[in-house]
Amino acid sequence: MELPTAKQTQLFRQAFIDTITNTVSVRENGEIFVATGDIPAMWLRDSTFQVLPYLRIAEKVPDVKKLIHGVLEQQLTYLMHDPYSNAFNKEADGGHYSNDTSNVPISPLVWERKFEIDSLCAPFFLGYHLYQTGYDEHLTPKFWEAVSVAVDTFICEQHHEVSPYMFVRTDCPASDTIPCDGKGRPIAYTGMVWSGFRPSDDACYYGYFIPGNQFITVVLKQLLAMLPENKQPELTQKMVRLLDEVTAGIEKYGRLVNEHGEHYYAYEVDGLGNTLFMDDANVPSLLSLPFLSYCEKNDPVYLATRNKILSDANPYYYEGKCLRGIGSPHTPPNYVWPISLAMEGLTSDNLAEIERKLQIIATTDAGTIQCHEGIDVNDPQQYTREWFSWANMTYCQLAMHYLALKEQDSN
Repeated sequence: MELPTAKQTQLFRQAFIDTITNTVSVRENGEIFVATGDIPAMWLRDSTFQVLPYLRIAEKVPDVKKLIHGVLEQQLTYLMHDPYSNAFNKEADGGHYSNDTSNVPISPLVWERKFEIDSLCAPFFLGYHLYQTGYDEHLTPKFWEAVSVAVDTFICEQHHEVSPYMFVRTDCPASDTIPCDGKGRPIAYTGMVWSGFRPSDDACYYGYFIPGNQFITVVLKQLLAMLPENKQPELTQKMVRLLDEVTAGIEKYGRLVNEHGEHYYAYEVDGLGNTLFMDDANVPSLLSLPFLSYCEKNDPVYLATRNKILSDANPYYYEGKCLRGIGSPHTPPNYVWPISLAMEGLTSDNLAEIERKLQIIATTDAGTIQCHEGIDVNDPQQYTREWFSWANMTYCQLAMHYLALKEQDSN
């Protein structure tokens, strides 16, 4: 099976090789650091989606499993070092994005201390997909200790008013810091977990980020499936209770109703009656819910949500001469992200639609043979991020999804 055009094949090959040759550093202890691209730090979330597509070839190239295991080990080390941080340095050299203030001194190993609930989900999502290949060497005491740290952090942030966490950055856009002295706007208890920031690294406006909480429920189910029966009963009990409470919170507070009486998901809520509808290119997003295994592609609530976010009802949906799709408040207006274009394809089984997305992404790379962060909808020569490995690998994920569907169709 081949991709439809030579340009698509060229971009796929370049992206697939680029991540493993230019972002990966193997330590003596076997842990593997994965730089995000043109920023010399490792994000827990980004690194998960940077290496996840490699599992597609694990059956034919078993060493891939060792690679993923090494990345996961590094993620777990970082997570246990500080579960409130989203990005880390390769060495404890004090490199920081900015001189920020938090409730504790920021560790020299930390690049940025933005609390993003999806950062605590992503490593275990990766661990589950590794487990699905028949590999279980990563399910060590360290793995379950990291799970316990993440679960306890989530439980704490169900009651953010008693959490010690705060974050303030000065001389920056409002989206780069948490308001109200670093604690965030008022919220009420919902059962969901509070998040300071979105996966775009922009501050949440309302504290309960719905796609992030949906991701929590996915990962808790995956962890419970991996945990041996009758092992760690206290941790199991905590996870089951957390899963029930977050699920109930999403159902009660995270659903809205449109003019046709159809239910759809909000992006953020505060439990006090305020809601925000939008979607952002970064994953987890409302668009990505089937990709994350939260729901099926044909789920009616998802479809109603999808129709709304892929329209001008979403303030970050843009259309122009060359592109249309979802962008982000993190980038200029009228910039669409290849990650979101790829995610449109990854949440579809329509081969023609997937083929269109592959072609659009491949032909709007400004001749760089790289997928960028955001691209001007009217002029693809204008883009952000020269080198963004997460975008590259999401394109690879889409290409492999396409090839798998083509093979399935031919059998």
